[in-house]
Amino acid sequence: MDSILVYTALCVSAFLAGAVNAIAGGGTLLTFPALLAVLSPVMANGTSTIALVPGSLASAWGYRQDVQHPPRLLWWLFAPSLVGGLIGTVLVTRTDESYFTMAVPWLILLASALFSLQPLVARMTKSQSVPKASDHTQRQLAMLACAQFFVGIYGGYFGAGIGILMLSALAYMGLRDVHEMNALKTLLAVIMNGVAAVWFTMEGKVNWTYAIPMAISAIAGGYIGARLSLRFPSASVRKVVIAIGFTLSAFYFYKLYIKR
Repeated sequence: MDSILVYTALCVSAFLAGAVNAIAGGGTLLTFPALLAVLSPVMANGTSTIALVPGSLASAWGYRQDVQHPPRLLWWLFAPSLVGGLIGTVLVTRTDESYFTMAVPWLILLASALFSLQPLVARMTKSQSVPKASDHTQRQLAMLACAQFFVGIYGGYFGAGIGILMLSALAYMGLRDVHEMNALKTLLAVIMNGVAAVWFTMEGKVNWTYAIPMAISAIAGGYIGARLSLRFPSASVRKVVIAIGFTLSAFYFYKLYIKR
């Protein structure tokens, strides 16, 4: 029987993940490594996804008004997000788990690097002077849909950092309204994580005895994080998450390639 200590540690990681997601993002960098201590890599990935989906749904509901402004982009990006997310999840569940195990330190490193670029993306969205979303050409929309497809694959396969990838793509496309961008990013992330959650469940890659209490903890953390977001600067929270990510990446590199 799992000890109370294990459940406490996992719920604390989920609570903190929900809180940092509400403030700065990067919650997966907390829940996934915590689950790795007690589950196989793919099972940890699936359980982490399930645990954080309710918080994503709550965020999407909060942005429901803002997404009414760029519906054209949402429809163009819906299918690539859905199909890409499904492909990524199928890859991680149907290929040899040793491949994902070897990719874990690289994925955490990539996610940490992406979060470190978040301030640059924020500055880019403020400084651009570009056309409205409705003025995008068919070619521009097709290029964005193609980029979103690959983001979806990564999102289904691992997921940490997809928000930064999507914000970067949207910024390059000319969106500068932060509310529109966050609304689109959040809703598209829900699509990717939703299809991933369904597939992980169908494949039996979710430990529900961990996922359910972690999901409840993540919801509580998200609520409190949102309430405290004005007291804790997102830049400071982001730095802590990035530091944790790089440290964990170094640990898994050591464990995989040096300590054998």
